[in-house]
Amino acid sequence: MDKNIVKKDDRFLYNKKDREQLRADLAEEDFARKTCSFYRYIHINDPQKLRDDLYKEWFDLRILGRVYIATEGINAQISVPEPHWNQFLETLNSRAVLNSIPLKHAIHEGQSFLKLAIRVKQEIVAFNIPADQYDMSHVGEHLNAVEFNEALDNPDSIVVDMRNYYESEVGHFKTAVIPDVETSRDLLPQVKNLLKGQEEKEVLLYCTGGIRCEKASSYLLHHGFKKVKQLNGGIIQYAHDVREQQLDSKFIGSNFVFDDRLEERITADVISVCHQCGTACDTHTDCLNQACHILFIQCPDCKTTFNGCCSTACQEFAALPLEEQRLLRKDPEKVVSKTVHTARTKPRLTQ
Repeated sequence: MDKNIVKKDDRFLYNKKDREQLRADLAEEDFARKTCSFYRYIHINDPQKLRDDLYKEWFDLRILGRVYIATEGINAQISVPEPHWNQFLETLNSRAVLNSIPLKHAIHEGQSFLKLAIRVKQEIVAFNIPADQYDMSHVGEHLNAVEFNEALDNPDSIVVDMRNYYESEVGHFKTAVIPDVETSRDLLPQVKNLLKGQEEKEVLLYCTGGIRCEKASSYLLHHGFKKVKQLNGGIIQYAHDVREQQLDSKFIGSNFVFDDRLEERITADVISVCHQCGTACDTHTDCLNQACHILFIQCPDCKTTFNGCCSTACQEFAALPLEEQRLLRKDPEKVVSKTVHTARTKPRLTQ
């Protein structure tokens, strides 16, 4: 076993390198990488065994990324070395639960992940709704980019953004209903309430890669909505199809992604503003204050002024010697971290 893999409690494998080592390893790579994502709702008998087997295989192939596995299926976003692409496909196709699983490729490449993290979860998207509120054998009709554009032109249809508001803040379909939620667990009840009384209308759902719409469409159908449809492959596949088929993009702005890239540009439209000065901007920043890590939108000028922090208080805290920061973080009441808007957590994998 590789010395950089730790085996804990005889079952949980993880990488013990720190971020500096991981960044140094990436800088030394002499090959290109492919960023892709995939999901499948399918029963997995032993999620822990699949998790450990995939970790060992993918670590050896130098695959990076974030993967959630549950008894209900798998949700993955990963970065694969191009020289190991075929071997990676073999690790999928050799398993019945992953064989021929549809892959979505990044719209724009870039450094996406530093390490490989595979975790066993209760759900592959944390909606936290009772199992009797949906039936994954009964989901909404999948529409390709052409069909989705046509459906958007129907004045009686309702298009709903099935993402958190900080995602839709930088890009969305032009006429979309945008729920004001920060986490997946708040999303489905909020959408149901927003659509109350419109159960007979055609409801069009979209998200980043399609996974949230799968369970969301099933949930809405269970609650009496008659015509629920979803964008197949999500915004990622839509952007590829628009480019390859030279279609009119009804999605404007950037696509938020849950990795180090944070956004993928879809159209030239900038539909949001810097949270600090109000200048047109759609670049998300993770506050550099290690005691804060709020996700917010920051323009280049403010990034320089505040040294990548969300406020003067965070800037001052981040300027303290590291040892003093560590001591203060042990006593949260001493940490002064004022933010410029509602606090947000570090985004989790959903797609």
